[in-house]
Amino acid sequence: MEEESECFECLRLRIKSDFSEQVFFNYAISISAFPFGSSAIVNISGTADGEASSGQFILQYMPSRDKNCFINYVNECSLDSDEITTRSGDPDTGGSKDNNDVNGRTASSDDSDSGKAFSGNRNCSHSQRFSCLRTITSLAPIAHVGMSSHSTFQKVSSDFLSGLIEDHVLDSLDLFLEEKASGRDSVNFLSLIGLPSFEEDAFPGSLRHPNIAPVLALFKTSDHVNVVFPKTPYNLESILHFNPNALKSDWNRRFLIYQLLSALSYIHGLGVSHGNICPSNIMLTESLWSWLRLWNEPVLDCNLPLQESESGNSESARIGCCNVGCHSYGLYADLKLSPTIDCHACFQQWWRGEISNFEYLLILNRLAGRRWGDHTFHPVMPWVIDFSSKPDDNCDVGWRDLSKSKWRLAKGDEQLDFTYSTSEIPHHVSDECLSELAVCSYKARRLPLSVLRMAVRSVYEPNEYPSTMQRLYQWTPDECIPEFYYDPQIFKSIHDGMADLAVPSWAESPEDFIKLHYDALESNRVSFQLHHWIDITFGYKMSGQAAIASKNVMLPLSEPMMPRSTGRRQLFTQPHPIRHATTKAKRHGSSKYAKVWSQATEMRRETYLLSQTAYLEELEQASKFSDHARHLNACYHYPINQMTGKNISYLGDPTTDTFSENISKLPLIDRNCQVPYKMNLISFLQHMKEEDEGSSGYPDLLLWKQKISSSRLCSEDVARDIFSIGCLLAELHLCRPLFDPISLSMYMADGTLPGFLQDLPPNIRLLVEACIQKDWMRRPSAKILLESPYFPKTIKSSYLFLAPLQLIAKDETRLRYAANLAKHRVFKEMGAFATEMCTTYCLPLIVNAVSDIEAEWAYMLLKEIMKCLTVQAVKTLILPTIQKILQTTGYLRLKVALLQDSFVREIWNQVGKQSYLETIHPLVLSNLYIAPDKNSAASASVLLISSSEELGVPITIHQTILPLVHCFGKGLCADGIDVLVRIGGIFGELFIVKQMVPLLKNVVRSFIDVSCMNKPDPVQSWSALALIDCMMTLDGLVAFLTEEVIVKELLEDLSCIHIGVLMQKHMDIAVLQVAASTLFGICQRIGADLTALYILPKLKELFDELAFSQEISKGSTTVDKNLKVGKTKIGGDLHIESRIDLVLVLYPSFASLLGIEKLRQCCATWLILEQYLLRHHNWKWEYAGESSKNGSEIILARRPVISQGFTSEYNPAKLLLNGVGWSIPQSQGSRSAKNLIPQRRPFKVHQSPVVVHEGMSHQMNNEPWYWFPSPSTIWDGPEFLGRVGVQKDDLPWKIRASVIHSIRAHHGAVRSLAINQDECTVFTAGIGQGYKGTVQKWELSRTNCLSGYHGHEEVVNDICILSSSGRVASCDGTIHIWNSQTGKQILVFAESQTESGHPTNHSSAASKINSDQANVLNLNTLSNGILSSAFDSSLYTCMHQLYSAETLVVGTGNGYLRFIDVVRGQKLHMWRGESTESSFPSLISAICSTGSNKMQAGGISSLPSFIAAGLSSGHCKLFDAKSGNVITSWRAHDGYVTKLAAPEEHLLVSSSLDRTLRVWDLRMNFPLQPVIFRGHSDGISSFSIWGHDVISISRSRIGLLSLSKSANETDGQHHIIPQRLYVSDNGQRSLSALSANNVPANRSAIQSFFPSPELHSQFPKHVSAKNFVAVRRGIIGKTEMRLDCREAYIKHIASPIV
Repeated sequence: MEEESECFECLRLRIKSDFSEQVFFNYAISISAFPFGSSAIVNISGTADGEASSGQFILQYMPSRDKNCFINYVNECSLDSDEITTRSGDPDTGGSKDNNDVNGRTASSDDSDSGKAFSGNRNCSHSQRFSCLRTITSLAPIAHVGMSSHSTFQKVSSDFLSGLIEDHVLDSLDLFLEEKASGRDSVNFLSLIGLPSFEEDAFPGSLRHPNIAPVLALFKTSDHVNVVFPKTPYNLESILHFNPNALKSDWNRRFLIYQLLSALSYIHGLGVSHGNICPSNIMLTESLWSWLRLWNEPVLDCNLPLQESESGNSESARIGCCNVGCHSYGLYADLKLSPTIDCHACFQQWWRGEISNFEYLLILNRLAGRRWGDHTFHPVMPWVIDFSSKPDDNCDVGWRDLSKSKWRLAKGDEQLDFTYSTSEIPHHVSDECLSELAVCSYKARRLPLSVLRMAVRSVYEPNEYPSTMQRLYQWTPDECIPEFYYDPQIFKSIHDGMADLAVPSWAESPEDFIKLHYDALESNRVSFQLHHWIDITFGYKMSGQAAIASKNVMLPLSEPMMPRSTGRRQLFTQPHPIRHATTKAKRHGSSKYAKVWSQATEMRRETYLLSQTAYLEELEQASKFSDHARHLNACYHYPINQMTGKNISYLGDPTTDTFSENISKLPLIDRNCQVPYKMNLISFLQHMKEEDEGSSGYPDLLLWKQKISSSRLCSEDVARDIFSIGCLLAELHLCRPLFDPISLSMYMADGTLPGFLQDLPPNIRLLVEACIQKDWMRRPSAKILLESPYFPKTIKSSYLFLAPLQLIAKDETRLRYAANLAKHRVFKEMGAFATEMCTTYCLPLIVNAVSDIEAEWAYMLLKEIMKCLTVQAVKTLILPTIQKILQTTGYLRLKVALLQDSFVREIWNQVGKQSYLETIHPLVLSNLYIAPDKNSAASASVLLISSSEELGVPITIHQTILPLVHCFGKGLCADGIDVLVRIGGIFGELFIVKQMVPLLKNVVRSFIDVSCMNKPDPVQSWSALALIDCMMTLDGLVAFLTEEVIVKELLEDLSCIHIGVLMQKHMDIAVLQVAASTLFGICQRIGADLTALYILPKLKELFDELAFSQEISKGSTTVDKNLKVGKTKIGGDLHIESRIDLVLVLYPSFASLLGIEKLRQCCATWLILEQYLLRHHNWKWEYAGESSKNGSEIILARRPVISQGFTSEYNPAKLLLNGVGWSIPQSQGSRSAKNLIPQRRPFKVHQSPVVVHEGMSHQMNNEPWYWFPSPSTIWDGPEFLGRVGVQKDDLPWKIRASVIHSIRAHHGAVRSLAINQDECTVFTAGIGQGYKGTVQKWELSRTNCLSGYHGHEEVVNDICILSSSGRVASCDGTIHIWNSQTGKQILVFAESQTESGHPTNHSSAASKINSDQANVLNLNTLSNGILSSAFDSSLYTCMHQLYSAETLVVGTGNGYLRFIDVVRGQKLHMWRGESTESSFPSLISAICSTGSNKMQAGGISSLPSFIAAGLSSGHCKLFDAKSGNVITSWRAHDGYVTKLAAPEEHLLVSSSLDRTLRVWDLRMNFPLQPVIFRGHSDGISSFSIWGHDVISISRSRIGLLSLSKSANETDGQHHIIPQRLYVSDNGQRSLSALSANNVPANRSAIQSFFPSPELHSQFPKHVSAKNFVAVRRGIIGKTEMRLDCREAYIKHIASPIV
């Protein structure tokens, strides 16, 4: 069939014609020494240029002129439609319809059924067991059969790459493991892989055997069939040739043979044999899983005995392309070489001069594994001339020295000696003798531009390619390619702009040059030297001392144990003989080589004439060399007369009776077990179990051999396959072929085995001898070999585990299956060794886990594997995998899971802390500064903090603290700084003082020195960022130090680092701002007296310098643009732009802290500074009652006194990580992402009382309070008018407040609050333990909890303080009335389903709100009625008290109002307003009334005139308070109505999550036209009314507007200008979301509360939602997070503002 081979260009055009240009032709595959073949490697559109072999396919062309069963099968399957799929893709029918009752079925009964649909099988003798239709379908069950088209090929490619083809089989196996109904695919597949045992006469199904190469498609054209296989990166031949060490151990070799025998057992069971088992037909995947390739390209029978081979060569076939019109048709017509490769015969022919140098070199290239068309491993030829002159055998000029490599000639001996002597790994040559770059440059005129851009240079520039042959030779250190000796087409360019490659001047044309160049290669001069070049390129000079002497030492492989598909194969280990040519050398000429040749020829002639002994000695040397090279002709099977070269051969031609008779004569071990076997999970796991038995050795194999001595094979074709297996088994252990043509012919003639067979271990030799014995009938079958003691239990259990994972399925499905098996403790059953072997196949699935569910499976699989591995295996396999996962950038849930403390401790327990510190710990740190993901950074920070105590001080300093300090200025995230601060807090004050403070001070001083130098911008930027990180760390550590220590370590020093930074005139602006902010924080910490004593004198010089320096500093704009990290650490909207702005930051702050008089006394330039502040920033000091000093003292008096030392019971690490809350001043909070620095012990409340009594009311009311960081903060909008003092309508005021204390109110988020009329007591409702609602009563004067109520089963969503006898009503879907003094329950009101009017499916009211909804904070705009479905119609949603009648108005889940008489304890009437929606009713979300708080004469409350109800749909209903009739109903908002209020009889104010606040004048005609206030960027969660002013809140912003005069009216639009709320007066930005506020009637204090900050974005996705989702209402909360593999803890710290 060799005449059907095409040249590569014709093959490319044929593929283009069949599939269009969307199928990219990479290179063709040739099995001969010439560039002709019928297979190609292709890419499909969308996977082009992909280097991964998974995106490449083998497209094999098979002519259809010769009708056979295979061609008939494809033709008949393509008749009905253009594309027919015969695959087991249907999980309901795949593999099951042909396997109803397989035992005992005869071949004839099957043929009678299947033969109806397939006419081509009736006279076929391939198999008498099954029809060809069934046989081919069983061997290619997943193949698409149809006409060739690009769209079909695209579909096949997509299905393969996405893993959809056999995904259903793994799904069925998963159901099988879960003991659910799984269909028949699972059982059928398990039977394929040997459960309960391998069967050779089972009925064939339609599932692919996992060790048979998948035939993806059979595409038909008019004259041929294209067979599509996936391309694997390796085959066994490449492994044996280039890196046999890849099969690391004897176990790996046994496992490979086991896989091949499993596939053969299945093939032989179909009644056919393979016929050509050899290393090149064993495909290996990336994980070295084997696929036995069928329908391989026709292989010429090169294994004939020598005499047959020689006789066969008498009529050599024509070499060339089969297409007559092709330019390659006659290109090789003059060559004498047969396409059959026989190294022994070819060497003899070359030595005698019967074939050319060119032909012999092509053969050596083929033996070395080089491939035509593959630019990475192209055939190589020597350059023989330098093209300076026309080659002349009689002239020395222009000839190349073939005794030296081209690399050596180009680089020179001196450079190579230098490279060899100075390299860490001594070598001369660092690249292949022919690189891809060189090949593509040589062939640049003929290659597509896409190839040139990928291999040569991404930017195509034609002038960069050598234009002449001489320039090409001088440019490259690589060798030549064969095309320059035979193909003139290579000179002709197909690209515009690139001229043809110019031939030398001594050649008339490319054709003339090819002839002269070829003649030069065949000249006597080259023939005399060619053996030297062969020794360098293919021979003994590639290794050892010969390589050193010839300066040919190659750089060794970087990973010697990794498999390779290319490389340098050393063919010979002895010097190659010189050619004994018959060509006569010319005697004339002055060439020394000609003289040498003449002398040598003359000497040979004289020697031959005088004595034939010398010639015989020379012949003997050539014969010895030929015998030495016999291993290059490997033989794996022997020829038989019955074989005709078919790819899939048949089992002889036995009749059905003969076959049945032979089967009946087989012993029990070789017959199919007829006993029915039921497969289940228990039996499956039992087969995986490791047996406690000793290793099988030679005696066991002897017993096995005796037992099988009576078995008989019934087909010589099957026996030939077993013979091939024996040859492969021997070669795997010997690293050389067992047979060559000569030794095989000797063995077949007289049974003489090769002598080196004795080098095999005894047990291997016994098995090999059994497989290759001459009596083929006595050879064991594949099934018998599989059951031999040669394969230990670990082989079989590993195969059962891994075989399903090698199906063409999605990675997600394979990972799920492996995790499911691990969950059933399969690794424990398999044992440590088998687990280790399987781990290498599982780790890629773990590393590639991307989604959250995949991460869970991968995490479970990894943990189960670790439990069963040895310590060394964990170090070599698991730790590198963990490193790879931790090195990934961005969010990866698996990475977050691996950064948990529990997992790291498992690593400690298995491999020890030292291995962890060397491999994992640096990567944990890298998640804090190398493009850190916030979830990974948070997990890494918690891990470092929690592990620091156990690692100890020395290790923590050297492995954690110092590396993080080295990362200052290099992108260290806030969590990294937080790690340093918290570690300092854990180890205590002494550790901070002795270890951390000196280190940080030195860092600051060193960077101050750098900033003073004239360095490039990048250095300055880095130093500025590093200074910011360093000072932020110091600022956090200050919270753990006492005042005395702070003064001693940071302030007493003459060179105070903060002042030192501020005094630098050329310091970057961002650094100055951080230094000023942190300095003021320290001063607040130590108090006014110590500040005046230590800081104020040093500030005097700074203030003086600033007072006389009005010039704006030229700060580094580059740094300012890149200091986003630093600015977020600082917080605040105000950022200074010049150094003079330090006055704005420092002077007002210290005036507030020290008192203006003391500051003026110290600062002589105070007048200049204050004039500057007044003129530029509108700042002026205002006296208000007591002096600012006293006000400051009052503020400072409320700060906690930090006790000295630790208590024995207190453990900072446990306090940090176990979810325990504490109370600290907000002003001492860290500026890191986790903005909560714990004190070393919780402060005592009585040490910082908040004194509120009537005698101090004026004094406190007149003290300025600020919502913003400092008095100098400037509002962006106009000054808002408000009320301060005695009467509402007197004085204008700004919103000013300061957070005094933060206290933890509840375990979970707080949902609601209510303030008593005395304004000294507040009730908070929040989430307690077990997600049950709790209500706490707080006394603001002492900020402690007085009492509480714990009778709720669900989350409380509303509180109402009843005016009678101190009772409180709280709502959790039911109404609880309880005593606020004792916390005892009084009454409970609940709505029955019948009363509600809308029966529900819930069994009880207790199930009304699930735990996930209980913690939900959603301030985004909601659509109509979105929350309605979350509430039962029988649930109460909100409350409102009618003071006139001691009555509660309660909203329900179906939009009704229920009235409750609290005094009598009775439910009253229910108002059922008509529905405004066409779908389902909305819940009542807000209620208000008019007149309920108006007092008539005599102290009697007035009756309300109307009751307004807001709905979740955005509608409002107005009820008449007397009749209950609905006055009107209208669409008030586009989203959930959050609150209603009626400041006047005729006014209604409403807010909504649609971001608007609307004022409705009820006196107007309907439909009402509201005044709409916009400006908030998020939904408005609540508002309060103070006189005519409305204070609204939205997330972390607060807005103020006036009902009498709009805040900002432009173009008829009413705007709210919201301002961000700051928690601390140090500039700390609040990350929390405001949810409720309240302005008491008689006081100026604004109560505002808000929950945890946007937790959805801060918590990792693997934490359960109920653990971290915030609520709709709550109080000031900060979030501390402890990530574990199971849950997260959240601490909400409440801070009432007074």
